[in-house]
This record gives sequence, C-alpha cells and structure tokens, in this order.
Amino acid sequence: MSEDQLEIPPDPRELAIQNAKAFLLKTDGSKGVSLYDHLARVLTRILDERPENVLDTFEDLSKDIKWSRFHKKLDTLRDDYDMLPTYEMAEKLKVLFSKGAGEGSEEAAEEEMLETPLPNVMELAFFFEQGGVGLSREETYHIFLALKQLIDTQPIQKCRFWGKIFGIEANYIVAEVEFREGEDDLDQEEETEENEQDTMDIKEEEEEEGEEHDPGPPKSTFKPPPAIPKEDNRTGANKYTYMVCSEPGKPWVRLPLVLPAHITTARKIKKFFTGRLDAPIVSYPPFPGNESNYLRAQIARISAGTQVSPLGFYQFGEEEAEEEEGAARDSYEENTEFEGIPPVEMIDGLSNWVHHVQHIHPQGRCVWFNPSQKSEEEAEEEEGEEEEKGEEPDEPEPEVGPPLLTPLSEDAEINHTPPWTTQLSTHLIPQYAIATLRSNLWPGAYAFSSGKKFENVYYGWGLKYNPENYSPPLPPPVQLEYPSGPEITEASDPTVEEEQALKAAQEEALAAAEELEEEEEEDEEEGDD
Repeated sequence: MSEDQLEIPPDPRELAIQNAKAFLLKTDGSKGVSLYDHLARVLTRILDERPENVLDTFEDLSKDIKWSRFHKKLDTLRDDYDMLPTYEMAEKLKVLFSKGAGEGSEEAAEEEMLETPLPNVMELAFFFEQGGVGLSREETYHIFLALKQLIDTQPIQKCRFWGKIFGIEANYIVAEVEFREGEDDLDQEEETEENEQDTMDIKEEEEEEGEEHDPGPPKSTFKPPPAIPKEDNRTGANKYTYMVCSEPGKPWVRLPLVLPAHITTARKIKKFFTGRLDAPIVSYPPFPGNESNYLRAQIARISAGTQVSPLGFYQFGEEEAEEEEGAARDSYEENTEFEGIPPVEMIDGLSNWVHHVQHIHPQGRCVWFNPSQKSEEEAEEEEGEEEEKGEEPDEPEPEVGPPLLTPLSEDAEINHTPPWTTQLSTHLIPQYAIATLRSNLWPGAYAFSSGKKFENVYYGWGLKYNPENYSPPLPPPVQLEYPSGPEITEASDPTVEEEQALKAAQEEALAAAEELEEEEEEDEEEGDD
C-alpha cells in the first residue's frame, strides 16, 4: 500500500476549530450578518483605534458597529445624524431668545421698561423659592420669555403668571391677562353664540318636520328649567382672560368664556387633564363642552377660592363706599397708603389675609341671576296661562355668598382640617423672612407676603381636595309613566247588597228631584195668577 493511500485521522483540535468557525459563520436570516464577521469588525476597530479600558468599552463598540450597519446614509460624504431630544428642545426655545425688528435699539428698550405689562416672574420665583415652592430656574426663565412673547404679539395691558396645571400627556402653562379697552378680540364669543343659535335652529326645524310628517307618540309636557346666561366679558367669573400653552415657545391659545353650566357640572365630576384642549370630557353627569371649557371652569373655581392678598392692600373706592350696606361690591382699588404687615403677624392668624376675587354662587355666577325674570313679550304671552293655572309659582330666593375682601378666618374647615396653612420661610432670621400661605382645599395653591409685595400661584393637577373617596352621583329616579289616582286604579266588584243600596239611593234622589221640579212649577203658576 502506498503512502498516498494511507488515511491519516484528523486532529480532534482542528476538527473542533473548524466546527466552531462554521457555527460562527452562520448568518441570521433577518439581518444577513454572521457573528464571525461582527467580531472581526469589532476586533479590527479595537486594533485600529486602540482605546483605553477596552474591556469596559467593548459593549459600546459592538453597539456602534451594529448601529452603523443599519444606519441610512443619504450622502457618502456626510452622515445623516439623528436629531437628539436636546436639539429639538433647543429649536423650540430658539424663538424665545430671538429679538424682533427694532427691539435692539436703546429707545425701544427704554419704552419697554417703562410701559411693559410684563411681570417680573424671576423676582416672584425668588420669593416663592424661599418658601419651598416653584419650578426650576431654567423653566421659570423660559416661561418668563414666553410671557414676553405673548405681550409682544397681543394688545395686553395687564399680565400675570397664573400657574401651571399638570396633565397626563402634556401640561398647561396659564397666563391671566386683560386686553386693552376696545382691542379685546371677541371672535370666539361670537362664534360660540352663532353655534348655539345654529343648534337651536336645527332642533326647531327637526321638531317642525316631525310634526308635519309623523305625528308620533304624544309629546311630553315637561319644560326644562331656564338656562342661566353667562356673565359678560370683564365681569364676574369672566373678569379676566386666560391664555394657555403646553410648553414655552409653543403658541398661546385663548380659553373661551366660562358658562354657569360649566362650573356647576365641574363641581360634580373629577377628571384629570389630558393636555389636549379638544379632548372630550366623558363623565356623569355629562359635561357640556370639551377640555378647554373644563380647564376654564377649574381656573375660575381655583381663582375664586385661593386668590388672596394682605389685609389693607386693597380697599373699596369712594363711590362704592357710599353704596348701601346690602349692595354687592364687585370692584376695588389699590390702597396707596398701605405700609405692609410684618411676616410674623401674617402667620399668627388668617385674619390678616383676605379674598380679592368674587365668590361663585351655586348657580355658577358671581352675580345671582333670577331665572323667573322674563321679557315683556314672554310675560304678556304667559299672562293668560297663569290665570288659568291659578297661583303663580314662588319666587326663588337669591343666592348670597361672602363679599369681597372677606378675611380667611371665616373660611369653613374641611373635616376638622384648617383650610389654610401658614409658615415662615425661616425662623433663624425672622426679620428677613417671608410669610407663605398654602391652601388645603385646593392643593397646589400658594401665596407669599413680604412687606408691600405679595403674589399667588398654582402648581397642581387642578383638582379639589376631597376627604372622602369620590363616587359619581346617582342618576335621578325614574319618572312615573302615568299619575296614580282613582280614575285608573282597579277596584273590587261591589256585592249584591251594595248594588241594591246604591239603586235605592239613586231612586230616592230621582224622586226628590222630581218633587222639587213639581213644587217649582206650582210656585210659578201661582205667581202668574
């Protein structure tokens, strides 16, 4: 046998190496890359770059190589880099840091410093920070710039940072503004009234068509209670206008006027905000609007309950001082002679703090509206109906609430819990401390007082504190199908004795009637003679 024909058995080590290499050369069907090629590229990059701490950076190098394989390159010379979240945020905030045309001149800057309604948000944040309240300085400065952008683009004469309401998907930054006289844009209000009128017209047309074509079942005689009208712009719950945006740099959106139905229904439900103004409110009882209306109603409720000021900072004018004691006062003016109250006295009791926003009645308005009041035409039309019905319905009793500038000491407790909590910013140096006030009824509402300066702010979810678990109200009882009475109530059949007694009574009554008729005829004949 020749040497070529001799079979040399393979070396077990070489066979194991070949099998291992074959296993590593297997490609993944979804990616088309083998582990052998990937390791070869990682090792090649390590040998080329020779970084320090190779063992610690091995996983990062492997991820980079995987990412580069599947990264789309639009150009062979430049890579298409992904936009990082930090860069996206910088692009949004870039608008806030840019100056408009003519803003860089010294004259424009002097006029802006003298006449601007822009509040000093950074100074207020400094005071609130001493009391442990506020946002980060970076976010506060961005809100400061966003308010400046709002004032530069809208004819606003007063502006105040109201606060921030948290949402599930996005938050709301709220600004309380007051437009200049004659420049208030009421297009939204007019559109709302037109939509309401169109809805009423459609309903009337459907009712008329139903009467003409299909008589249908008998109609109900139930008349719903009259709708309570909303308060006019710049009065009551609509005294101020509120603008919101989700983040600094995004456009500001004006909230619509609040209706009494929005406030009364918001008191019965409890909903988190989503961060989308057009989101529907699914609740019971049904809310008559979307999230923008619900947000505006909650802002009105929070403002009426938590906007406070030191006693004596505001006072009623001379005209209102001459009014009768029972008349409701709806305005006030700043007291120029106010010298401030020491912070130590501000935390001793709640009598040194007062409410300076009108109370909202259970009706949903700050000024009570008599629902029985009717126009002259309606009164003339219903005069005949009221005569037929008989007595007029009783007049509703007017709703009365606490007047303006009522001390906080008169606020009701919440299940044996005080409605407010006061504290000093520091007890080590009380002569330089500030007094802070926190609402327990609306968690997230705060106020501070330092000499002649004070401010209110809200950071929260827009929900009222409830000592008990919330449970939706039950639906109203089912209406009766028909009135219960003797006319429709089934009675038992009479017995034979009862029938005979009834027949005898009827005969006696008939005989008595005939006798009366005969006597009357005889009297008439005698009179004729």
